[in-house]
Amino acid sequence: MDEKNFSNVKEFILLGFMADLWLQRVLFFIFLIIYTVSLVGNITLISLICVESRLHTPMYFFIGNLSFLDLWYSSVYAPKILLICISEDKSISFAGCLAQFFFSAGLAYSECYLLAAMAYDRYVAISNPLLYSQVMSSRLCASLVAASYLGGFLNSILITSETFTLSFCGNNVIDDFFCDLPPLVKLACDVKESYQAALYFILASNVVIPTVLIPASYLFIVAAILRIRSTQGRLKAFSTCASHLTAVTLYYGSILFIYSRPSTSYALERDKVVSVFYTVVIPMLNPLIYSLRNKDVKDALRKMVDRAKCS
Repeated sequence: MDEKNFSNVKEFILLGFMADLWLQRVLFFIFLIIYTVSLVGNITLISLICVESRLHTPMYFFIGNLSFLDLWYSSVYAPKILLICISEDKSISFAGCLAQFFFSAGLAYSECYLLAAMAYDRYVAISNPLLYSQVMSSRLCASLVAASYLGGFLNSILITSETFTLSFCGNNVIDDFFCDLPPLVKLACDVKESYQAALYFILASNVVIPTVLIPASYLFIVAAILRIRSTQGRLKAFSTCASHLTAVTLYYGSILFIYSRPSTSYALERDKVVSVFYTVVIPMLNPLIYSLRNKDVKDALRKMVDRAKCS
């Protein structure tokens, strides 16, 4: 990397929400509860999918991997956010900022691809239920998940290398809870056209393309549902997609709001709230979305609780 970066900026200062001490303590307990619920929810869902044989299907294989991503995604951010709320030291080293940025980008991009793969899974399940198990074989499911991780982290390497070779000319105060792209770009003193081009390419490949593929899958899903004659059959088919559609709407809505705008339109105070939502709140909501609306998961959870009581 450019030695100029290391000589001028050795660390960054994360401001978080500028508030008095009492409000900082309140925010600490709120984030602690959210993070705890996220950990318990995602670990429980992963455990249920691994233990319960009824959940050894392609759909739950993808849901389990989504929970795995959310588990680590929230863990990249939440501990540092909690520390900022209770500590006077709000600094993060240059290397620590780089590591946080790299892993958060890799996990976020992987989730974009995984949600697109889950949309394809739902299309196959509804359009061709008799051949669902054959089409969505274990090999294909594993390949889709592996491709999601590979694509996500390859693009993370690209965006991280491009971002952290920008020149940060002295100003090291990040008006956010973590090292995110918009505030880092604000600190850079020479955002070149090549960087903007790389940024738009990565946005297109990791967000826009999956965003197009998911609605396309749902157009075919709707067409398949309309061919079902019974009303009960249509409702049952739609209910299998409702959880995924809710998760996609929440995740892509917040991601596109933050990253699909030019850097001149960033409003950091507003964007901080949205970024906290998709980095901390959504990983907590996803296991709830996929469990509260799913009879198989609720039945498996009851069995696990009954076994715990008996033991």
